[in-house]
Amino acid sequence: MNERREQARLHQPWRALVALAELVLAAVAVWAAFRLWDSGVHTMTVTLTDGTVLTSTRWIGSWLAGAIGVGTVAAVLVVDAVREVLLAVRVRRRRKARDEDDFGYFAGHLNQA
Repeated sequence: MNERREQARLHQPWRALVALAELVLAAVAVWAAFRLWDSGVHTMTVTLTDGTVLTSTRWIGSWLAGAIGVGTVAAVLVVDAVREVLLAVRVRRRRKARDEDDFGYFAGHLNQA
């Protein structure tokens, strides 16, 4: 029984610091994602001899895939930071000690009373 109580300790205020660190890492990841995206897009402009200007955009898939991956990591970090904040501030309620034979609310329904 004591082992179960040790595992159930979720309310720990230091989790707020973990959430803050995760938010900082997520911000860095978003910054890195934008930098990677910019590295993956190249615009080229060519002027022909008759004066025609041709503009084309080259998309480099490896840089764009890296940007999407880093952005996904940032999103996961934000979701986990929300979870950590909830675990840090949530009040832990204690249950009443019940006997093994005590059915509480259901006793009346079981006896059809």
